[in-house]
Amino acid sequence: MTPFQWLLQQRLLRARELLEATRLTVDQAAARSGLGSGESLRQHLSRHMGMTPPAYRDAFTHRRNVRGRPVTEQ
Repeated sequence: MTPFQWLLQQRLLRARELLEATRLTVDQAAARSGLGSGESLRQHLSRHMGMTPPAYRDAFTHRRNVRGRPVTEQ
């Protein structure tokens, strides 16, 4: 794995956590995870997970956040 691939993987992981654990918009989650734009997040998540950010959120919002707390506004 190249350094760029590792960094992208970490950014996607953070974006996924934000989509699961907050009600941030796709653009906000992208910015906070270092992916820059919602379009960039959409492209990478579709390529790596086979789904759009809203579809990912719908599939995983029943989860609790990474600290075991209920999903909250952030």
